[in-house]
Amino acid sequence: MDIARCLATVDLLCTREFPEEQGRTDLGPGGPGYLVAELQTSGDFWEDDGTEWEEAEAQYEADRDGLAERLTDRWGPPHVISLASTLARSTEGEDIPEPWAWLSGHVPDVQLWQLPGTARWVALGVSQWDKELPFELLAIVTETDPP
Repeated sequence: MDIARCLATVDLLCTREFPEEQGRTDLGPGGPGYLVAELQTSGDFWEDDGTEWEEAEAQYEADRDGLAERLTDRWGPPHVISLASTLARSTEGEDIPEPWAWLSGHVPDVQLWQLPGTARWVALGVSQWDKELPFELLAIVTETDPP
């Protein structure tokens, strides 16, 4: 992982305007009140016996934690929040605001900071939609409070 590039991308997300409509930006998904950057993406695991998957999971979590250390130097320790209850509430029909509804479908937990002096939140998470699909290290900036 190129930590300097990841930090520059987080900085860009922190200052960029949010899109007026939901869609893709040059960095990843975005919409009113949020931006997502896909910082790093693994290969898929269709032919894997589980070994590569376990190694990739450990590496992506370590990369997230390494980036989180740098952000902790800037903004203090993160809140670590599970998105499991958010997913359950969404599944039960509760209207969960974006990006939290989308994230809860494939990111089990996030490390979260509120940017000092702003209404913006910065979150880091490791995404995986299904066992065969790639891991992604995501950075999210939103002005929507966590659920």
